[in-house]
Amino acid sequence: MTRSGWITITGFALVLAVSVFLLEWLEYRLWSRRMGVEVFAGLLAVGFAGLGIWLGFHLTRRAPATPFIRNEAALSSLGITPRELTVLEALVSGGSNKTIAESLGVSANTVKTHTARLYNKLGVSGRIEAIEQARLLRLIPASGSFEKTRPPDRGEHL
Repeated sequence: MTRSGWITITGFALVLAVSVFLLEWLEYRLWSRRMGVEVFAGLLAVGFAGLGIWLGFHLTRRAPATPFIRNEAALSSLGITPRELTVLEALVSGGSNKTIAESLGVSANTVKTHTARLYNKLGVSGRIEAIEQARLLRLIPASGSFEKTRPPDRGEHL
């Protein structure tokens, strides 16, 4: 637990102690006879529930997600080409080779070739392993959200 968490808890413990003192000061026994112990137990329960909710929000706050930065060193050391990276990004969508080929404007055999090369370069034997390894190496973002890539020009060589 962080130091600020302990300071917060200590502060609330002091508030609780002061509250108990105030209840005694306001002649707790007189009020409890008039309203009943259940009312005070309910007030304490509501107070502690509020404290728990507040502590839950403030002590479990997460840092904002950092933007994805592609590991260019891993790309170059593995020898993954820009087209293979495009195919790898398309593999995340879960489409068939034919679907990926249509979206990239190439043949299904070309997608198979790039996929086989990716498997070899990443040292894996399947799509899921390739995606996991690529995410581990920070070649693709963990969320799998990519901007749409434009299809290559028909005259472009792969």
